Amino acid sequence: MASKVLQTNFDVDYVISYRVPSDDKVAGVNQFKKLIRALTETGLTTEVRRGDETSLLVFVKAADEKIFADVVYRSRIKDWLHGVRQLQPSNDPAQTLISEPLTAAERHRHIHHMICCPREDGGAGITPKHGEWKNVEAVFPLHDHVKNKAWLTEFTRKTFLTPDDLDEIRNTLGEKIGYYYAFLQSYFSFMIFPAAFGFSCWVLLGSYSPIYAIVNGLWCVIFVEYWKRQEQELAIRWNVKRVSSIEDKRREFVPEKITTDPVTGEKVAYFPAVKRLQRQLLQIPLAALCVIALGAVICTCYAIEIFISEVYDGPLKSVLVFLPTILLTLAVPTISNFLTGFAEKLTFYENYETQEAHDKAMISKVFVINFITSYTAIFLTSFVYVPFASILVPYLDIFGLTVLPFAEDEKQLQTPSPAAFSINPNRLRNQMIYFAVTAQVVNFAMETVMPVVTQRGTKKFNEMKSQRAEKHGGTTPSVADHDPPEEKEFLTRVREEAALPEYDVTSDLREMCMQFGYLSLFSVIWPLTPVSYFINNWIELRGDTFKLTVECRRPNPARADSIGPWLDSLEFLAWLGSITSAALVYMFSDGDGHGPDGRPHAIKLWALLLSVFVSEHTFLVVRLLVRTAISKLDSAAMRKERSERFMVRRKYLEEAGLGHAVKPLASPPNSPLMTELGEHAFASITRQSLEEDARRQSVSTANTTDSASERFWLRQRNWAECERVGLAMIDLMDLGTSAGKKAQ
Repeated sequence: MASKVLQTNFDVDYVISYRVPSDDKVAGVNQFKKLIRALTETGLTTEVRRGDETSLLVFVKAADEKIFADVVYRSRIKDWLHGVRQLQPSNDPAQTLISEPLTAAERHRHIHHMICCPREDGGAGITPKHGEWKNVEAVFPLHDHVKNKAWLTEFTRKTFLTPDDLDEIRNTLGEKIGYYYAFLQSYFSFMIFPAAFGFSCWVLLGSYSPIYAIVNGLWCVIFVEYWKRQEQELAIRWNVKRVSSIEDKRREFVPEKITTDPVTGEKVAYFPAVKRLQRQLLQIPLAALCVIALGAVICTCYAIEIFISEVYDGPLKSVLVFLPTILLTLAVPTISNFLTGFAEKLTFYENYETQEAHDKAMISKVFVINFITSYTAIFLTSFVYVPFASILVPYLDIFGLTVLPFAEDEKQLQTPSPAAFSINPNRLRNQMIYFAVTAQVVNFAMETVMPVVTQRGTKKFNEMKSQRAEKHGGTTPSVADHDPPEEKEFLTRVREEAALPEYDVTSDLREMCMQFGYLSLFSVIWPLTPVSYFINNWIELRGDTFKLTVECRRPNPARADSIGPWLDSLEFLAWLGSITSAALVYMFSDGDGHGPDGRPHAIKLWALLLSVFVSEHTFLVVRLLVRTAISKLDSAAMRKERSERFMVRRKYLEEAGLGHAVKPLASPPNSPLMTELGEHAFASITRQSLEEDARRQSVSTANTTDSASERFWLRQRNWAECERVGLAMIDLMDLGTSAGKKAQ
């Protein structure tokens, strides 16, 4: 029995974790009663069990499958009205589910809609941790552990995911996560070429190769344009094209007035776009604040690190060199969190109607913050330290205050003269190796390994704590002691899932986007960068699957028709890469691969700007050509969309009694060229038809007002006379004589 329990979720669709407040038990009881009644009125049935010491687990499923089928049917009709799906659902809701069965993700999405959407939209209006439902901690579906185990086993054994694998992920977890896996798989597959080419360049050409820079830039363009096309095909395949246009309104959206939609005629909440644009202008001071705050901290720590590693020559140098890293580790996350909170408040102030629009605006702001924190240090090394170090280092003596307590005399803090100072030629390459290898390993350990260690450590600590309390007689009965035997293992698993954190696919997309940035902007420094990323991304896909299925709660399925604003970020990074790669190649490809000697006299500004100008405009031209070429390619998804669009319009004509209009003019029945007997209407000549032609000709001849064109068409009365005259003209031709002349 136990093995069966572990493989079943008892037909539970959703679980609601409800925390009973310790300071106001009466209010908690009243809100719990309201919760159960709201769910019941929406068409859901509930069961309640104990969670931990102060929480309840409310198990939810559809009370009546006929009512649930009607919910699904109405959603599909709405999709059809807004052009998300081409084929119109049948008139019978039950038949609709038979012809197109529900996937697990679609079922969970509709149940979540019934739980969380406002009452006026057909839901119970439950909003976790918000408003009157602040005691509702989480609303989540349960993991399918059998499928999770199969995924972990299967994905580990194969190198590439198949389209069927992506469809299964989408059917189980929803389109939003399906898009992430599709992107990661496409990115990993495309990485084969730059990895092989980068290794070849590393062996044969070394760093800062113009050939590598050109090929890498071309690869970035092709990948971004290919993925844009891939997004469109997946949207058609998964029936989510234009789905972002029909997302439900955010509960936090504050309309200025209620107006009538000019297209649908419905009453809709309205907020002026001009007023939102005025609020969006506040992003400019936010960006400036990010640059000033984060830039100042990063530049200061960078200067301290330069001073300690290349100027300071006193005790504990090998230890003090880590001081800037410690400062960055403490300061940057704190400032980033503050700026992210400010960006979130600004996004709320911009007052977007849908959650997707809100998320897009938030992601755009987060990208700016991550761009500064990720790339500022290597930008400083590339375009400040290497070209101008000999000029700037003598002015770094002010940072000697950071190590003054450890210095034995002033000579250990004295900055060298510009003529005596020489830069570290390996600094930039070592920095790139860190971002390409070390940072990837650390990030994987922090996001995949550390949570497992923390969870198991916490579980072991609680067990030891319970055992110690039991020895001293102070233990209380466990909530699991009262579980029914047949539910014991199931409820234990649900309590463990309820304690897990939420899975955030946005963070994984951000990580891949930042990685693409390093590849586009700086991989010319170290051509083995794509090799490292190729290996990392194979591990990343399996690690993310482990994180999704083991370390986090099962996410609520969400529909999407793209990866959102991250696509714009990829385009921006590919464009910026054409500029930085050209600048790096110009400054550093001097034969030894080390670049300038720290003195700006080796760099001519006009030549640098010319290199950047030519590279950028070449990028723009190539992007236009690649985009045009890809748009010409056809695919099964595109053909499917055209076929469905044609079948819909043909069905309309058939229902209107105009189905014959689709067929050629000569096709029976209802053809004006055919008689009722199926014969050609103008194929035979009768005495009656000849007399009718003669009568029309005599009337036309008597009418002197006929135009020349009308008289032209009356020279030959019918097709038979036209045929006879034509044959007579052929007989008058001296074809044999002409042929003989040609032969002679």
